[in-house]
Amino acid sequence: MQSPAINKAMEILQQLRSISEGQDGIEVKLNKIVKMIAEQMQADAAACYITIGGNRLVLFAAYQMNEEAINKVLFRFGEGLTGEVAQNSRTISVADAWSHPKFVHKPELGEDNYKSYIGIPLIRWHRSVGVLALQSKELHEYTALETEILETVAMVLSEIVSSEEMSEWRKNYDRGSQMGYREKLKGLSLSKGYGMGVAVVHRRRQIVSKIFAEDKEKELHRLEIAFGQMNADLDKKLDAAKLGIGEHVDILDAYRMFASDKGWYKKLVNNIQSGLTAEAAVERAYEDMWNRLSGTTDVYLRERLHDLRDVSDRLSSYLSGDFGSVKSIDSPDIIVVAQTMGPADLMDYDYSKIRGLIIEDGTPTMHVAIVAKALNIPVVAKIKGIFSEAKTGELIAVDGMEGYVYIRPSQQVQDNFRSKIEERQRLQAKLAELRELPACSKDGININLYLNVGLAFDLDYIESTNCDGIGLYRTEIPFMASEIMPDVDRQISYYQELMDRSGDKKVVFRSLDVGSDKLLPYWGNVGEENPAIGWRSIRITLDRRAILRKQIRAFLRAAAGKELNVMFPMITNLSEFEEAKETLMLELEKEKRRSDKIPKKVNVGLMIEVPSVIFQLDSILEQTDFISIGTNDLAQFIFACDRGNPRLTERYDVLSAPFLTVMNEIISKANKHHVYCSVCGEMASNPIEAMALIGLGYRNLSMSGSSFGRVKSMVRSINVEEIEDYVHSLLKSNKKTLRPQLISYAHDHGIEIY
Repeated sequence: MQSPAINKAMEILQQLRSISEGQDGIEVKLNKIVKMIAEQMQADAAACYITIGGNRLVLFAAYQMNEEAINKVLFRFGEGLTGEVAQNSRTISVADAWSHPKFVHKPELGEDNYKSYIGIPLIRWHRSVGVLALQSKELHEYTALETEILETVAMVLSEIVSSEEMSEWRKNYDRGSQMGYREKLKGLSLSKGYGMGVAVVHRRRQIVSKIFAEDKEKELHRLEIAFGQMNADLDKKLDAAKLGIGEHVDILDAYRMFASDKGWYKKLVNNIQSGLTAEAAVERAYEDMWNRLSGTTDVYLRERLHDLRDVSDRLSSYLSGDFGSVKSIDSPDIIVVAQTMGPADLMDYDYSKIRGLIIEDGTPTMHVAIVAKALNIPVVAKIKGIFSEAKTGELIAVDGMEGYVYIRPSQQVQDNFRSKIEERQRLQAKLAELRELPACSKDGININLYLNVGLAFDLDYIESTNCDGIGLYRTEIPFMASEIMPDVDRQISYYQELMDRSGDKKVVFRSLDVGSDKLLPYWGNVGEENPAIGWRSIRITLDRRAILRKQIRAFLRAAAGKELNVMFPMITNLSEFEEAKETLMLELEKEKRRSDKIPKKVNVGLMIEVPSVIFQLDSILEQTDFISIGTNDLAQFIFACDRGNPRLTERYDVLSAPFLTVMNEIISKANKHHVYCSVCGEMASNPIEAMALIGLGYRNLSMSGSSFGRVKSMVRSINVEEIEDYVHSLLKSNKKTLRPQLISYAHDHGIEIY
């Protein structure tokens, strides 16, 4: 028996298809469709907005609204309720739109008499291509059933507004935003290096053309076959890949587990049993997850969402019989151009031939960029329109150092790239030789270089880098990977492995650092509006003290006979640190009474991430054994800047006078109190930023394993006394960023910051 939502959606879609198959132009068709949807849903008015220029919406079709507003009323992404729907790709439903803080009144729409509002995003290829909005004169709360109907209808409507006919209309409407031919394009570098080769435009996303199942058993059988085939091929492909060690391997292993997840498969089965085709069931499962998680600010969950998008697309390609149909180019050197990609997509190609990757919708934390980086493939992202502009078969050069892409480069550019590629290869060989050499500057100053770890495969870097120890162990990763809360014994096994692999090297454990937007699978979501500054990290574990006590117990037992270093994250004031420290000391006393197998020494520290602790730093330093600075969150809070917002990615820079002044204040006070101080945020992983930190006086840096060689090379090429003088001279600068000056200084003084 099909659900009421499916039955109603089928009725609407039958009429929708009848209209769309008619001979009318696209404008007439969509006006008829909008009117029909409004009448079927008993709404007083409706509108369909179309995305233009990537970040604006124009009113394209309307019912019971001012017809003169069509093609004239515009919303920016994020502007008003409609713009908010498009920006976040999430449905918004409010009984009284005028009272909503996001509501923006556009008098020319003629919506003065309407109160309730529901906006549904029209999504294609993970992007909002438009918005369907319904309004009523009376206050009306849209039910979950009504929302489900409209979201099902939106799946089909999104394909109509993405049609070729619609594309032609967009070009005519917004010719000014068309790119035209360009040779040199500027983007954002996600992986360093140079590459040149023949372009391969990556296309795999399948269009869901049929929504409702005629034969449920047949659809279930198709799903079973495709699901099994996809996972068998993934296992074969990833097992055959020689990927070495590191985070990229764990990302691909997590992807493989994601693809075979029984819970996800069960949701697909349930969707088919409700009346959907296998392809529509896959899309519906993804949209449900998107609606739940798309508002998160947590990078880990955002990347899980991207992985689900990619796995969903991959399964759809198997359902259509189009799996593995990547374009084959008879060339030893290829450049892959994509709108977006998942981490396993690279394995669909002969990745040994990939010389560069260009991703139109890319972020530094996206998993395919991390995998590409591990494979020494340069990656450039955020070049608007590159996906549609690039043509398979044409020559492209990728400059991952500066973030440039050259389409059909001149002979001179080609010659320059060949020279740079050869130089880069010599550099890689040089980095491999650094393992046995000390991290000591030219003027004899030792810099301690540690690793940040969290995934099991990160531990392999301990041997391969010959690091000084583990500066940050992210204990939440095993918690997030488990289906149930790990008990004390399970936690001991995690921590014991790390201690054993580290030998006599220093290890710093960070207590559980989860937040309201990345709560563990076995916890409920509290649904906060501002999770980055909400109930997260130490605030959770102090409120749920039993979790903290059990974790501390596991730390103490895993470090029996060794030195134990525990730091607490997200500390906001002295009393919070005292409370956490007291909890640890009470557990230590219990362990002393229980057994003589305890750590030979226990050091207690905290992370400097919240600006308020800086104002109590002198008092805190009197009571702590060490501090470590999480520059990611500290910068986010100092600049009041969401670091997960792509619009703000390059707006604020940690290499600016305000932020470096804060960092200078922290290290100065730590040195004054003779307290060990390290940096474990992303600043320590970037050679130019690590150079600035050393110039401020930092001598302990903790970084990702993949960055270790580059930072060590920088350390061995600097004169610390000289760089200290120069960095301190910059602190009074009024410039937005000091990065250009620091890069110039490095080049002028032969400092290796590649």
